[in-house]
Amino acid sequence: MRRIVVVGGSIAALTASESLRAGGFDGRVTVLSEEPHQPYSRVPLSKGVLAGREPAESALLPAPGEDIELRTGTRAVRLDARGRAVTLADGTEVPYDGLVVASGARARRLTGDADLVVRTLDDAEALADRLATARSAIVLGGGFLGMEVASTCRALGLEVTVVDVVPPLLRLLGPWLADLAVAAARDHGIRIRVAPDGVTVMGDHRVRCGESVLEADVIVCAVGDVPNTDWLRDSGLPLDAGGGLIADACCRVAPGVVAAGDVVSRQGRRTPHWTNAVEQGRAAAAGLLQGASARPYRPDPYFWTEQCGLDIKISGELPLTGTPDILAGSVNDRSMLLRWHDEGGSATAVAVNHRLPVIKLKRLGAGIPAPAPART
Repeated sequence: MRRIVVVGGSIAALTASESLRAGGFDGRVTVLSEEPHQPYSRVPLSKGVLAGREPAESALLPAPGEDIELRTGTRAVRLDARGRAVTLADGTEVPYDGLVVASGARARRLTGDADLVVRTLDDAEALADRLATARSAIVLGGGFLGMEVASTCRALGLEVTVVDVVPPLLRLLGPWLADLAVAAARDHGIRIRVAPDGVTVMGDHRVRCGESVLEADVIVCAVGDVPNTDWLRDSGLPLDAGGGLIADACCRVAPGVVAAGDVVSRQGRRTPHWTNAVEQGRAAAAGLLQGASARPYRPDPYFWTEQCGLDIKISGELPLTGTPDILAGSVNDRSMLLRWHDEGGSATAVAVNHRLPVIKLKRLGAGIPAPAPART
């Protein structure tokens, strides 16, 4: 194997390409990224970059080493898995001996390309420009991204309404923690509208929710994402019903093909989060170089969100049911260390505005006993 091609410009793609070098691969590594920018972190896009507190350049990740060829503005449109070649939008074919699919996902849209979304660096800059002259915003979608965008809009002084078919964060976090986050959002002046029958974007800055029509200067769509697998449709690679690329325990998809990041489906689900992308990038590189002898990928469920005065870090599986054990702090102060146990014996640890090193939070999530409370 002398030529490895990595399709994608995300943290998963960057991690995979660097892990190939760390794993001893000394052949040619080419990274094909559709975006014009060097790889960047999506984490600050809905926070500091959108709010204008941080320049767009602050999101950029360190460029790959000189021994990795990064080709930006290069979109893959077709894969010939049998002939081992990736076709680009300009018709160029890029041959490979090994392939890493890390083409990520794109924002799901409700009304076509006119939707304002926050998925890419360009999206965040475009929305920031719109928010600078706006007085009100409607955010469609009450997941992590939607609530972070709503929080940023509110911090900028806008009137903000979040609309979803179920209460915000309920499906992600479970009722106890979601209620805490929604209470904080309301305390910050964010209005919540639950529209069980869905919403219709009417244009002219209007949204219909049942019999009501809401208006705002800006409407932001944050209703999830769609895996970027259109270029794989005729490749013969296995896709699930949602379009995710099916990979095995070692992130292998087919002979000579591995996958990592938001595009990957394992056991019928995708996990579009930073930690998952990094760990899968490493596992995919190992799976390509080591084959069946590679150590299986082990999910590391770690999530983080910052919204409405809450810094929430989670180690363990979601959503959460029942009432947690409060290991430190208090609910009234909205500063606490929590742990949930499920019937299978596993645990999920959550820090809300509570300083605790991530490694210690993960130990709690693994069921290791909590440290004694600090003396005050």
